[in-house]
Amino acid sequence: MPAMMLLWGVALVLATAATTYVLHRKLTHGRGPEPDGLFWDVFGGLVVVTPAIIVPAVHWAPAGLIMVFVGVATAAGTLLGIRKVERIHAAEPRRRAGFLDDAARHRNLMEQWQRYELDPARTIDFPAMTDVRTAETAALTRAMREAEYCRVTAGTDYRAAVERLADALREAERAAGVPTPTPS
Repeated sequence: MPAMMLLWGVALVLATAATTYVLHRKLTHGRGPEPDGLFWDVFGGLVVVTPAIIVPAVHWAPAGLIMVFVGVATAAGTLLGIRKVERIHAAEPRRRAGFLDDAARHRNLMEQWQRYELDPARTIDFPAMTDVRTAETAALTRAMREAEYCRVTAGTDYRAAVERLADALREAERAAGVPTPTPS
């Protein structure tokens, strides 16, 4: 009897979780090209869920109530888990509004700074741009770390960090004596 309850319990949990997940996905993200798909998903789930409740109840009456409770708890737990995962995904930095623009600006600023590191002529002309003993260059490196951290960390203000990076790069260039480009 316990082995049968365990077997049907596992089948009930798996079928309920899978059916709940598929139904939630179809109801929130569209039903797909098949018009009867939702019906068949419910039907397929009930083909396993119903016997998983009825068969144990036939052998021991309280088992039916236990299995109904397990099924409801599994469906509720699945929905809570789905919502938690959706909240986590929504908080990911790359899903924020304007992320692509901020990332492009961040990349451009880093390329601008890398010219001082990788071009020997610029390194000779503006040694302060790579010398972290200079206060402005030290502030620039801190701003670089902050922008990179905010790029990958949820709950941070990436746009503001990129703006601080732009300001720090401008200040470091000014302090190093880099001539400002003249607009054409």
